[in-house]
Amino acid sequence: MHIVQLANFYGPRSGGLRTAVDQLGAGYVAHGHAVTLVVAGRGHADEALDSGVRRITVPGRKFFRVEGYRAASPVLIRRLLPQLGADSLEVSDRLTLRGMGPWAKAHGIGSIMISHERLDRMIELGAPSSVATWASDVANLGTARSYDTVVCTTAFAGEEFARVQAPNVETVPLGVDLDTFRPTRATRTARATWSDGADVLLVQSCRLSMEKHPARGIEVLRALLADGVPARLVIAGDGAMAGELRRQARGLPVAFTGHLTDRNALADLLACADVAICPGPHETFGLSAMEALASGTPIVVSRNSALAEVARGDCGLPAADTGAAFAAAVRTVLARGDYAETARARAEQYTWDRAVETMLSLHRSTADRRRFLRTTSAPNPTALLRRSLIPVAPPRTGPQRRAWPPEASSPDSLERAR
Repeated sequence: MHIVQLANFYGPRSGGLRTAVDQLGAGYVAHGHAVTLVVAGRGHADEALDSGVRRITVPGRKFFRVEGYRAASPVLIRRLLPQLGADSLEVSDRLTLRGMGPWAKAHGIGSIMISHERLDRMIELGAPSSVATWASDVANLGTARSYDTVVCTTAFAGEEFARVQAPNVETVPLGVDLDTFRPTRATRTARATWSDGADVLLVQSCRLSMEKHPARGIEVLRALLADGVPARLVIAGDGAMAGELRRQARGLPVAFTGHLTDRNALADLLACADVAICPGPHETFGLSAMEALASGTPIVVSRNSALAEVARGDCGLPAADTGAAFAAAVRTVLARGDYAETARARAEQYTWDRAVETMLSLHRSTADRRRFLRTTSAPNPTALLRRSLIPVAPPRTGPQRRAWPPEASSPDSLERAR
């Protein structure tokens, strides 16, 4: 099977989305499938990655203030797709590439959209809640009808699709790199390097943008220092709010690493920390939090995110979205002590192997269904004759139940219709 992955906003600093796309693609190749990844960049490129994935870069326009965030025109991608011969599309973009589902259906190709964020939560950042709910419901209903399958990474992520009763939604938890991120990286040398002599080391690994609430870590640090706790905060990440956060942290024991391209350095940092602060209230999976758990480090998370289901008492705590609530939760976690084994055990429930196998099952079913519909789309003469001998019932009046999806949903249903 040839799977084509499409991902705008895939760049050197795009964090969880890039990790998910790369891990899934590498897993598909390891299972014997061909994978082509199409992303947006500065210009054209066609390369073979070490994982065996073919990555094609098409020119895209720059988005946001973070270097590397680009989006390619859907027109440009639609021109490219016929040359690739895909059996199934995997789209990691629900906005700028939303037209790819109808294109795939028109060409007899299976289509899956992975929802990496909550649209209603994103709209709420700039609109009233009622408007956000209405707008997201309209958009999500259209998205569900456009694709064969919508994949959400957690039940929290799928809530907005459940609200519109979309029946083609599957929950597929992502994984975490359990080899790179592990508790044994917490060496004395690494701890001394990152803590700079502080008794308590806090870490916050996230994109420094408004929806992530990245100032929360600084608020927690201020509260601990006010209590006389010799603490230090390391913020790993970059984004539009970097300058503002540096101003807020002036005079405080805060270190900014920027975007850590060295995964081993990030793994060392997470393993050495006493607590990882994960403040984003809109996280639909929270890969950086999972990496902290895999490193044996407890997490304090927003109780309004998907991570609230993960941060149980044996590996961390959820907190209300205030600095005081997060600081209280951090104090509670610090008072308990060693979380290495229980945090690691929680992370081990999320593996990339399981995610890849589940996604491959969905790709096979959508590709097979589209292939069946494509090969049976031309009616045979016997069927036409049979239909011509059957009287046509008069049209019904009154409200009709709309079929979902618009065409036959399975080979069995199509056969019954014949």
